[in-house]
Formats: sequence, structure tokens, C-alpha cells
Amino acid sequence: MKKVLLALAVVSASFSACVKVNIDDSLTNNGGTGGNTDCNDGTKEEKIICSKIITGQITENVTLPKGKYMLKGYVYVSNRAVLTLAAGSVIVSDTVSKGALIVERNSRLYAEGTAAEPIVFTSGKKPGDRKPGDWGGIILLGNAPTNHATTPTIEGGVNAQYGGSIAADNSGSLKYVRIEFAGIASDPGSEINGLTLGGVGSGTTLENIQVSFGNDDAYEFFGGTVNAKNLVAFATADDDFDFDNGYSGRIQFAVSCRKPDFVDPGDAGNGIECDNNAGGTTATPRTRPQLSNFTIIGPNSPTAAANHNYSNRWRRATQFVLRNSILMGHPDAGFSMESDETLNDYYTNNISEFKNNLVHAENNPYRSNNSALVSAAMIKAKAESEGCITYTNIADIQLESPFYSTNPNFLPKSGSPALSGTDFTGMTGFTAVAYRGAFGTTNWTAGWTNWDPQNTVY
Repeated sequence: MKKVLLALAVVSASFSACVKVNIDDSLTNNGGTGGNTDCNDGTKEEKIICSKIITGQITENVTLPKGKYMLKGYVYVSNRAVLTLAAGSVIVSDTVSKGALIVERNSRLYAEGTAAEPIVFTSGKKPGDRKPGDWGGIILLGNAPTNHATTPTIEGGVNAQYGGSIAADNSGSLKYVRIEFAGIASDPGSEINGLTLGGVGSGTTLENIQVSFGNDDAYEFFGGTVNAKNLVAFATADDDFDFDNGYSGRIQFAVSCRKPDFVDPGDAGNGIECDNNAGGTTATPRTRPQLSNFTIIGPNSPTAAANHNYSNRWRRATQFVLRNSILMGHPDAGFSMESDETLNDYYTNNISEFKNNLVHAENNPYRSNNSALVSAAMIKAKAESEGCITYTNIADIQLESPFYSTNPNFLPKSGSPALSGTDFTGMTGFTAVAYRGAFGTTNWTAGWTNWDPQNTVY
């Protein structure tokens, strides 16, 4: 392919500028061609070619019109730059370089799709050949607090720092975004997740995002205060939602669904995994995610691959709030706690909350790693005294067709216990609804999600 160095126009209400990035003039992918679209806005003499390759560093504001782009290598948005992507854009990754998009502190990403025109980040391979780990993923880094003593470097081998003291920091906005076939490891235990968030502040918007077929975690929050709603994790290898290093934001309406034959063989995949930090110390601010209206769906299969683990796993001195949610189909506990600090903060100190949830697991719905301190029976009794219901028969929860397929339906059936029984007392910042789990009678995933990205032509 012939390559040229052109300029991407920056279009705003008040000014126009340009920044140089490498663009390929004849992008071919999936047996087709992106075409050469003239995107010149008339303010520059350069002919702007869209639907091309993006690589290198973006150090000035850039707005990309709707089109198809290829992400090649690690692309950094830095120097307080703002990258804006138009609704309906598709960003495929070069699968040789396994690209990733890293938005550094003080820079921002605005990827705001719509239900009719979501923005898609996906594999550059043709339908039928795509695999988890075909590319890296998206990394957002901000200046919000963490419980590290020094400024940490985000995992994944991208050599970028995160965290600070600005709780309301703004890293941009992601709305109606899909992230498919992401997740690569630079070293064991140091991976790029589908969406990695390091020290991201509450000024950032995260709404209507689907991460599917990720080779590590779907979402991992390293500290920060960012809030989110309408999140989907589908067919994740490791954890669907992972919280560490002092994360304290609010998330409402989230669903995860496991693929029975797909899990990280070197780790245990959980619906939720949460640590205060890797060392299990009580460093502050303590990790304490505030979660409501989650639907966590396990593989629900006696022949599922080993290492599908717990519906939610609280450990290493973390604190937490999980309320008004549905936890079902994992082989082991629907509610597991694994450190003395975590057990005490839930059972004795009432700092952590597990209330008004529907709880099921194939084996032992409740689990403690220190029965002498707080036993599983004690956890069960406390949970049920605070509005939780425990199920041995998963069908009694009465969801439509929630398990892995190319057309799942997570909505409650008529008469389901999920349609009532919530309690939002003391939950500032949450929307009070009557139903437990992520859905009532409206399917907010309709139109913009994709349950079969392997066979989609982009």
C-alpha cells in the first residue's frame, strides 16, 4: 500500500487546526475497501482523506468524521489533546501490531455514538477469523484519586501514569460504544483490558458500552471516581467488572453473560472481582464501588470450562455496595468474601452492603475464606435479613433467555421476583426503580449491541 502523510482537520465551533498522523490512502479490510472520501471542510488546502490508518501520537485536537479507520500500534492522545469520533464510525485494529488507544492524563476522548449509529472498535480480521486478543483495547487515564502512595503506571506495558487529586476530573465521554475482541497481555498479570480506566474522574461520562469477547477483563477500574450506567460485558475471558486501588464511583444498570467454553485458563473468571489493592492493605481511599441493578449471568453449564468462578468476589480488604441485583449461574459462590478486613466491614462494621439481591450459584451460594471469623451460614442469614433471596433452582428467578447465545434476552418474565423488591434507601445518585437487576420491561440494549460480532461485516 502506498502511504502518504496528510493532516486530519480539527473542526470546532470556533477554530480549525491540524495535526499530522499517518494515514493510508487505500485501506483494504475484510475483502473490501474503505474508499477515499474527501472530508475537506474548505478551511485548509490539504485534501483530507478519511477511512484510513491512524498511528503514532495525537498531540492536538482532532475530530474524525464518520468513517472506517484502522488503528495501528499504540496510539497515544496526549499533550491535553482532544480526540473526537463521529457517531457511526468503525475503528478496526491492525492485528499484526495489535493496536490500542491510550488517552493520557489531561487529554480526552469523545466517542459519542447513538442507538442507531454506535461507534465500534473491533478486530481487523475478516468474519470467521476474529479472536479475543486481536488487539489491545481502550485505556482512559485521569487525575482522580487512587490509594497508591506514588503516581502509578497503568498495567499493559503502555508506560503511562494515572491518578491525582482531582475527583471531578474529565477524561471525555463514551456513549453507545462497542469494544470487540480486545485484550492483550504485555506480561503475566499486566494486561490491556477491553476498557481500562485509571484514575478516571466523575467529570467523565460512560453510558451504553458493550465489551464483548475480551481476552482479559471487560472493564477494569484502577482507582478513580467515574460513574457509569448501561454497561454490557459479554463472553469475557477473565472478570467482567474488576475494581482496584481505591475506586469509589457509582454504577447502575449493568449486565454480564459468560460463554461456557471460554475462560482465561490461567486465572479465575468472575462476574465481579474487587480488591483494595494487590497487597490487601487498608490503604486509603479504600476501594468501595457502589453498584445497583446488576445482572450477572454465569455459564450455567455442568460442562463449562474450568476457571469460571464466582458471581462476585470481594477480597484483599475491599469494601463494597451491591444492591438490587441478580446473581445467577456461576459454578461457585454467588457472594464470596476472602479477607478478614472485607468480612468484618460487611458483617460487623456494616460499612459494606449486600442487600435486596437475588442469589444463585450451582454450588454454595455464599462463601467465606475464614469460617471461624464469619461463616457462609452467617453471611446467608445476614443477606436474607436484608432483602436478599437465595435460590437453589435457577429457573425460579424467571428471566426470559439469559444464558449465552447470539440472541440473549435478560428481561424478567411476567411474575418474576426480579420485578419487585428493591430498596434505594441511602443510595444518593441512583435512579430508584421497582425491579432488581439491569432490566425491567424495557430492553435498553436493543439496536446498538451486537451478540454475534464474529459474523458481522464492517
